[in-house]
Amino acid sequence: MKTSIIGYPRIGSLRELKFASEKYFRNEITAQELESTAKDIRLSNLKLQQSSGLDHIPSNDFSFYDGMLDTAVLLNAVPKRYRDLGLSELDTYFAMARGYQGEHGDVKAFAMKKWFNTNYHYMVPEISDDTEIKLSGNKPFALFAEALENGVKTRPVIIGAYTFLKLAKYTGKKTAADFAKSAIYAYGNILKKLSELGAEWVQLDEPCLVTDMTDEDKSLFVQLYKDILANKYGVKVLLQTYFGDVRDCYNEICSLDFDGVGLDFAEGKQILELVKANGFPADKILFAGVVNGKNIWRNHYGNTLAVISELKKHCSEIVLNTSCSLLHVPCTLKNEIKLADSYKKHFAYAEEKLTELAELKKILSSDVPEKTSEYLSNCKLHSEVRGGANAEVQKKVSELSDGDFVRLPVFAEREKIQKERFKLPLFPTTTIGSFPQTAEIRAERAAFRKGDISAEDYESYMKSKIAECIELQEKIGLDVLVHGEFERNDMVEYFGECLDGYIFTEKAWVQSYGTRCVKPPVVWGDISRAKPMTVKWSTYAQSLTDKPVKGMLTGPVTILNWSFPREDISLKESAYQIALAIREEVLDLEANGISIIQVDEAALREKLPLRRSDWKNDYLDWAIPAFRLVHSGVKPETQIHTHMCYSEFADIITDIDNMDADVITFEASRSDLTILDALKENNFRTEVGPGVYDIHSPRIPSKEEIKTALRKMLDRIPAEKLWVNPDCGLKTRGNAETVPSLENLVNAAADIRNENC
Repeated sequence: MKTSIIGYPRIGSLRELKFASEKYFRNEITAQELESTAKDIRLSNLKLQQSSGLDHIPSNDFSFYDGMLDTAVLLNAVPKRYRDLGLSELDTYFAMARGYQGEHGDVKAFAMKKWFNTNYHYMVPEISDDTEIKLSGNKPFALFAEALENGVKTRPVIIGAYTFLKLAKYTGKKTAADFAKSAIYAYGNILKKLSELGAEWVQLDEPCLVTDMTDEDKSLFVQLYKDILANKYGVKVLLQTYFGDVRDCYNEICSLDFDGVGLDFAEGKQILELVKANGFPADKILFAGVVNGKNIWRNHYGNTLAVISELKKHCSEIVLNTSCSLLHVPCTLKNEIKLADSYKKHFAYAEEKLTELAELKKILSSDVPEKTSEYLSNCKLHSEVRGGANAEVQKKVSELSDGDFVRLPVFAEREKIQKERFKLPLFPTTTIGSFPQTAEIRAERAAFRKGDISAEDYESYMKSKIAECIELQEKIGLDVLVHGEFERNDMVEYFGECLDGYIFTEKAWVQSYGTRCVKPPVVWGDISRAKPMTVKWSTYAQSLTDKPVKGMLTGPVTILNWSFPREDISLKESAYQIALAIREEVLDLEANGISIIQVDEAALREKLPLRRSDWKNDYLDWAIPAFRLVHSGVKPETQIHTHMCYSEFADIITDIDNMDADVITFEASRSDLTILDALKENNFRTEVGPGVYDIHSPRIPSKEEIKTALRKMLDRIPAEKLWVNPDCGLKTRGNAETVPSLENLVNAAADIRNENC
């Protein structure tokens, strides 16, 4: 039985690509030096996969920023405004990813959205009526040739035609179906060119097949691949799906001329039953995704062998595969120097998952798999009791009643009480929470962690930064202030460090988007609050000003979704445990005089099932109550805010309203404020602040640009419910961009205030 992976992390084991890219953005290295770093990462990954014995090694899974953006360039879907900048090919690419503001012009970046149910973000391709879809780029061919020169014949990986067309944004009258013919021709040329280079296999990723599909969608999928596969030019084509099952199109997939089909047996809850009920074509190879590509726990070989045993009854040939690309897990456990072996033995990062595939291959080649040393060792590991149980926490969760999830009085009454208490102006201005974190601030945190400075010196330094931040916000003229979050390394990891039941890694970085990497903590046991987490910093900030300062917390669903969760209890149980801990912090902040508390649920949408039919009695039925549990005990005059990031919210807007927050801020700038129509159509009651400018781009929005956005908002949002804010925290930006952007924001709000009074 052969082995395969769908893709591998591209950031480098120590985030080499991130640091090189950021140096390039600062003009500290050349394009050639950036490419040299990228090549080193690619060849290192290639050598590692080859030495592990992997049979199917991918190429073109590397990207400088994002695979969907790469595919847009490959297919000539580069909008005119970027071409007209007259930049190099690489800088044009980065302008699409990050925006551009300089001597060549001023353009915003592509919209950015969550990649299905992950914390990875993709760039949304734009297709206008005059876009000519054709083979234009060279990247997959160059990277295949690079690997071949180094002795490895790889399997090039490309986003499939259906997923590319379905996820693209159409700016004119044409739809995906109108570009089907040109896409078919372009993908045919891709297969032809790869065949000429000597490729034996090509992997076409089609994750959109695990989402709800209409008859029209299925027709488009069949039309595309019936014609693309009509001439494969001698290469074998692997259709790769992930993040769920393909219940809507399983028969269509089986009927098309694919040589291999990749299915996800980790998240695809109905995949095995689909295969058992319908069989699997004898002329196709099943690439069985049995090694979880999204979590870090060791594979349970007994469970995997049971799945493979069942599949053997229906499939003529099986390749052991990961469930999705390994870009969603850290690179290697080898860099975890400080983590105890008692923890590490339970984990498998990307490199260790290569070992798991090799061991499974060896086990399955044995006449008696259950007697192999690898199998027995794995059974012993999974029979161990990990510890971390907390009977008191379990009892609190079991005793929760309906009343614990309801805040009184109702929203309309609270809104009146709060407006009288705060007396904020029309269109109050605020930020989402964090302010720029300089190298100096990060160095101070690192010095404290290492013990190089005392707790007293660290606290004194942080208070000085908070004081500077409060003074800056008052000077700018913001109405509701924040303390800046300088003490926080990450909006989830920071809170995890204050909670019992979490463990933390040292180098377990995972790409979120572009150069942004996160280090998710690990839920090891039952969760409880070990100590106050934010009270000291928030109360100090509030003591410096008469304006309200928001207490800043991360919500239970986001903390859970941005962690590596346990697999031995339900997500609902974990979420309620975290919610009870955050609830304690909320009440502590309120008792210490903090009158506005923001509980961010940036990742609320992230784990929503990809199929609408799976929403109820699953995710929303515990995710929304988990948030309500956090704030249901506060006084009517305490104002609860929340924030949500890059995702699509229109189809769950009523559920978001039912979170019963007092104010919610959304990312909206990169999605052209499309959320506004959903707010109006659903009579959204919560006060709302759609982001007026994009903080993930270095460009500075003008006052007029922000005023235009606010006028658009006022067409759909009552003036008394509209807040003015950026679309996310400012942590990753510099002061040089932040200060003028916020000044323009405040001045724009003042002008709009005058227009409406």
